[in-house]
Amino acid sequence: MKHLYPKITPNGTHFLKVSDTHQIYVEDAGNRHGIPVIYCHGGPGAGASSDFRRYFDPEKYHIILFDQRGCGRSLPSPSIEAVDLDALVHDIEHIRRYFNIKHWLVAGGSWGTTLAIAYGVRYPQQCLGFILRGVFLASQAEYDWLYRSNGVAKFFPEYYQDFISLLNEQQRQDPLSAYYELVTSDNEVAAIAACKAWFLFESRMSSIEHQADSIMDVEDPHTAHCLAMQSAHFFYHKSYLKDGELLGKIHKISHLPAFILHGRYDMICQLSVAFELANVWQNAKLQVLPVAGHSGFERQTIDAFCKATDQMAQFINVS
Repeated sequence: MKHLYPKITPNGTHFLKVSDTHQIYVEDAGNRHGIPVIYCHGGPGAGASSDFRRYFDPEKYHIILFDQRGCGRSLPSPSIEAVDLDALVHDIEHIRRYFNIKHWLVAGGSWGTTLAIAYGVRYPQQCLGFILRGVFLASQAEYDWLYRSNGVAKFFPEYYQDFISLLNEQQRQDPLSAYYELVTSDNEVAAIAACKAWFLFESRMSSIEHQADSIMDVEDPHTAHCLAMQSAHFFYHKSYLKDGELLGKIHKISHLPAFILHGRYDMICQLSVAFELANVWQNAKLQVLPVAGHSGFERQTIDAFCKATDQMAQFINVS
């Protein structure tokens, strides 16, 4: 069983101006002469964890993390102004040019897989390959699974009941739209309560090894606000994608190698979605993690991700 690589500090931190209103936080670590890799965090809006650096051997990789615009340490935060999928893809390309990188490995987890694929199909020539954990393709079926009563609610009825407890009977017919209205409301008290409830609902379903128990476990209101606001914003707008659009464009990157890692008991992102992706990606290898959920920091997921980065480094060096 592999463990995360040792903790390392960044080589440098950067704030890149990407629009009239937005600066994004970017950091690089590891070997600046190594294989460049960018990691796309989930959420949307969750921000980058310092532990994402630890998926990669710092002697082999030049590791780049960033907080997507409008969240985390990026400025302003939280914000959904001028925040859409095209903007985030543009920001990744801006980062590549800033570091003068010719092409790089693209990695991500959860919503970060959505963003990684969206970037890849837009800029396939800049990509060496992909490592994707907990696949989300932003289809209507995936939104319905998460927020309608006949999806994940069947597995976690008590958590779903808590999630919709803020909503009246009419709002419960379309919880996603109702939450979008709440988290973007001028009523600060209602918005904060909705953000905490959204964050708790997702946290409770994320792991089969460790779980948030109550609203008191939401220790960082800023993170909860960013995640809830941006997730509701993107999902209300269908992630600015047509249904099935990403899957339909995989042919643009299917010649590139990809490791797809997915927990069998992932309750947020369904295994069937990863299976469908692997079936249309000719050079992808799907690894089903038999006793893992959605979190990127469960033991089997850490083991699989670190092994994937090691194998990808060998493949890229050989090729």
